[in-house]
Amino acid sequence: MEDIVCTLKIGVIGLDTSHVVAFTKLLNDPSERYHVQGGKVVIAFPGGSPDFELSMSRIEGFTRELRDSFDVEIVDSIEEVAHESDAILLESVDGAAHHEQLQKLVAFKKPIFIDKPFSLSSKVAIEMIQLAAGNQTPIMSTSALRYAESLSKVLRNTDKGRVIGADCFGPMELQGKQQGFFWYGIHMIEMLITILGQGSKSVKAITDKDYDVITGVWEDGRIGTVRGNRKGNTQFGALIHFEQATEYVDINLIQKPYYASLLEQIMGFFRDGISRVPLSETKEVIRFVEAANESSHSGKMIII
Repeated sequence: MEDIVCTLKIGVIGLDTSHVVAFTKLLNDPSERYHVQGGKVVIAFPGGSPDFELSMSRIEGFTRELRDSFDVEIVDSIEEVAHESDAILLESVDGAAHHEQLQKLVAFKKPIFIDKPFSLSSKVAIEMIQLAAGNQTPIMSTSALRYAESLSKVLRNTDKGRVIGADCFGPMELQGKQQGFFWYGIHMIEMLITILGQGSKSVKAITDKDYDVITGVWEDGRIGTVRGNRKGNTQFGALIHFEQATEYVDINLIQKPYYASLLEQIMGFFRDGISRVPLSETKEVIRFVEAANESSHSGKMIII
């Protein structure tokens, strides 16, 4: 039985994404098959971006579900959440809102997981990282796809030599308020950098109304690609090229949801304050997306 004394009180900020329901179910319901121990969502602030229709249209339903199904206290301010919780899930679906929200949270010096996209520009990403460091506030950010079990399983296998390249694919829905590839492209880009590591040096994007192909070149000469589509195929996956073989990764092959795998990492971070993803890598992910957007508009190769 879970030790109640050791259970962290978790606060949620931003009830405008389905992630808040998925995370709360996994944390608060011990009957869930992939229940994640160590914390419980107890308090939340709905938030929302008034100029983002997709944000505002979701708040009422998700707020009601957290309050009525999971007995989560709903409050009127970010500060109330921070004061009453041990750790914070900053879930606002609008990446543009994260910097201002973080400014209100750092005074409490509590660990904060910031859901994707961390920010919508590399300049703001740097400012956020410096803000957190200057206030001794641990932060972590990543797409859940990084921790998909099928991807982790292939990357743990070292008998095929080193990784020499990768091709990732998935749905590439666009949402104007979130600036091009920051909405869905960030998932595949996060997978690509998880596979190849830090060190990307240039990006070139080819775009039309239905498809995108983004090519990244790394400092050591390795090449990685992201293929996105807007034709209805929602499958995420990758081909990982090793020195001695190529492995196919089907993200949905293993039943365990990647949200559960991500939450396990977040709970470790909440306990020790050490981000499971280096912030330098988070910064590179944001710059890669930014550069891909620039290339998509200009047609030119962009130096990272």
